[in-house]
Amino acid sequence: MSPFRWASVEWLYWLPVVPLVVVFFWWLMKRQAGQLARHVSSRLLPFMQASLHPNKRKLKLVLEAFVIALLVLALARLQLGQQERELKSQGVEVMLLLDLSRSMLAEDVRPSRLELAKREIGRFLDLSTGNRVGLVIFAGSAVALAPLTTDFSALKMYMDSLSPDSVPTQGTNFYSALSEAHEAFIRSRERDEHNAVVTRVVVMVSDGENHEEEATRLVRQMVSENIRVFTVGVGTAQGGPIPLRDQRGHLRGHHRDREGNVVVTTANPEALQNLAREGRGSYYHMTFGGDAMQRLSNDLRSLEQSQFESTQILDWDERYQIFLVFALLFAFIELSLGERRPQARLWRGRFEVGES
Repeated sequence: MSPFRWASVEWLYWLPVVPLVVVFFWWLMKRQAGQLARHVSSRLLPFMQASLHPNKRKLKLVLEAFVIALLVLALARLQLGQQERELKSQGVEVMLLLDLSRSMLAEDVRPSRLELAKREIGRFLDLSTGNRVGLVIFAGSAVALAPLTTDFSALKMYMDSLSPDSVPTQGTNFYSALSEAHEAFIRSRERDEHNAVVTRVVVMVSDGENHEEEATRLVRQMVSENIRVFTVGVGTAQGGPIPLRDQRGHLRGHHRDREGNVVVTTANPEALQNLAREGRGSYYHMTFGGDAMQRLSNDLRSLEQSQFESTQILDWDERYQIFLVFALLFAFIELSLGERRPQARLWRGRFEVGES
């Protein structure tokens, strides 16, 4: 006997409601008949009801009950028979490096550099089917927030709450961020040492305001280990001040230096372009409504894809169509079925005539 199951078993709890609905409408028909008998004389009532076929009304009620029950069974989705198949996951390993320095709060792009970056990274994750993605946040120091994973919903949840306060030390330290990504890849390689070749990529998202020479040396080392570095710049050359806001988001002023002057932060794409060039990757400039994430995703897709893992899953054959077809059939019959007698005498005022 083939195994079966109901994919949405919660719909079956509505089946006991069907007979209750039938009983309710049956009571309603009886109540209407009783009211009619009380208000119409016994001599007049047979003429008024002569054209009605009581058995047809009952049959229509039964058909309506069948339609409802069959629709409930269709929604419960009967699955009959199963087969086992192998699901393979192929892609590249990507470590996302997100800059959380206070300069990322600048609003020279809307709504801010940081909010735009988080929104666009979410789009990148939507385009990264098959990849394994990890997340490193950095400013003056770096923190590996999430290891390499395919659970992108968790990554998006982490990013929603990120702010400069998520990193204990302010500044912009590329070397620290790249080191965390490098260590994450080393740990991944130790776990998956049976994989001969895995394509590994670093994607750094930053305004590039600061850059240190030791970061370039680390990128060269990573390239020697077949790790490529891509960079995404956010912000404008004109720059903007860094707003200071209260807990409700109201503007209280702007960040000032020791002399009391408003600090204007400008993007530094040259630093990010240099890292991408040394890392055998590409540089992309992020704008609102732009295609930077789409181009990045396309470039990563063109790299050699690695098979991460394969899992055995059971595929069930859907059989809800059977109930849906019969529900439509009974509904059609119910709509086509009239409540009148085929040949009946109609009462029209004082005269009794045959139905034409």
